[in-house]
Amino acid sequence: MDKLVIASANEGKIRELREMLEPEGYEILSLKDLKDPFDVEETGTTFAENALIKARYITEKYGLTAIADDSGLEIDAFGGEPGIYSARYLGHDTPYEYKNKIILERMQGMDHRACRYVCAIAYTSPDGTEQVFEDTCECEIALEPAGNRGFGYDPIMYYPPYRKTIAEMDDEEKNQISHRGKALRKLEKWLNEQD
Repeated sequence: MDKLVIASANEGKIRELREMLEPEGYEILSLKDLKDPFDVEETGTTFAENALIKARYITEKYGLTAIADDSGLEIDAFGGEPGIYSARYLGHDTPYEYKNKIILERMQGMDHRACRYVCAIAYTSPDGTEQVFEDTCECEIALEPAGNRGFGYDPIMYYPPYRKTIAEMDDEEKNQISHRGKALRKLEKWLNEQD
């Protein structure tokens, strides 16, 4: 069974990646398994660059194959913000409930509510192989939060084809349409082609 280290401390991301990759025959390790504090500075200017920085750190430090996800929210009315700063938006330790409240307040009275989740998943291995897989999930900022599933901005991410927020979806629905799910399927397809 191939080992893959997920270069993330985000429990929600780790759970989603495990759910998708373990059935494919991969043993998924996280930073907790490595007992790594993972204090990596994300100095990239794109999701892809930041994902590579995180994956390279694990591969170079431990000699293990790693995948790292960098993802975030782009709101058209805010010129694409918060973008790569989504996790640090309004302060690194600011609860998402508050972040979502502020976004909804800033969006009041706006008709153009288009936004998207963006995900870049980087793969790095000790043999020097590096790949990045990117995708998006096109949504709208909801008028109010709804749902208690998911994490982060999910309660305000309204997905028009399903007529509900991402936080109202079950795991199967979310994995089908999510930015991370789509990027991960690109990674899986590529991994299968390497065998």
